[in-house]
Amino acid sequence: MKLKTWSLVILCLVPFWAVSQDFEVAPVKMFFDAEPATSQTKTISVTNHSARRVSYSVGISDFLPTSEGNIQSLPPNSTKRSCANWINVNPSFFELNPGDNIEVQVNMLVPGEEYGSTWCMLYVQPTKEQTTWSADKVLSTGITVTGRIGVQVFQSPKSNQNYSIKISNLKEVTAVSDTLRRFTATIENLGDKVTTCKTFLLASNMQTAEEKQFATQDIVVFPKLSRNIELTMTNDLPTGTYALAAIVDYGPKFPLEGAQIVINVGNATTPIPVQSSKDSTTIEEKQE
Repeated sequence: MKLKTWSLVILCLVPFWAVSQDFEVAPVKMFFDAEPATSQTKTISVTNHSARRVSYSVGISDFLPTSEGNIQSLPPNSTKRSCANWINVNPSFFELNPGDNIEVQVNMLVPGEEYGSTWCMLYVQPTKEQTTWSADKVLSTGITVTGRIGVQVFQSPKSNQNYSIKISNLKEVTAVSDTLRRFTATIENLGDKVTTCKTFLLASNMQTAEEKQFATQDIVVFPKLSRNIELTMTNDLPTGTYALAAIVDYGPKFPLEGAQIVINVGNATTPIPVQSSKDSTTIEEKQE
């Protein structure tokens, strides 16, 4: 599948390759785990799918994750979590014939005492030289930029094992016109690792103890930041009162986290007051 990528406002959940209109970059996420005062090198592959020779350049920017899962592009080295100044790209400017590709080296040199998680963005873009009379006044090099593909770069030392995830504020937001029941919650990353979490709803019938798990989705949460998520459940549960839990699974080494409320399905009446958990509930055993 071809993916047109025209800006750096990219969702966190993207494939590990990306194709613009006429060129391809792989991967679009790079994970470095170099220790402080050491370096590490990885590569990205750029392929020219057009029918002409094209010049490309590689630039660097910062990005700021949002609570809705998007990212905002910012100038390089403008955020506290930036690793933009630690990166060297070789080559940063190159030309490719039709069908050719190149391996671009990305070297990460981590300063001493930098044990936390950091990130930045590389972007690969075709360039077009202009004559002096047609060049944009802002572009002193006489080069214009067309569609570009962003590559998210993450750095966190292997020795950094500070994982901690919490979920809270589970509530229903279903509208009358909705075909599914909709719920929202907040996932907070209290640790210092960019963490991918599997999240899902688990409904437990309070009379029969029967359980049903609903669709799982992957959510990326950045250190010291939170994500607002939406989870859905189908309307095929038997009539009854259910303990509904929003579950977060962020790895086999950690207990499940959850937040719980009580809901009614069909014409059931609630035998106990509806309770909304604002604090996460740790579930000691993994769901099988």
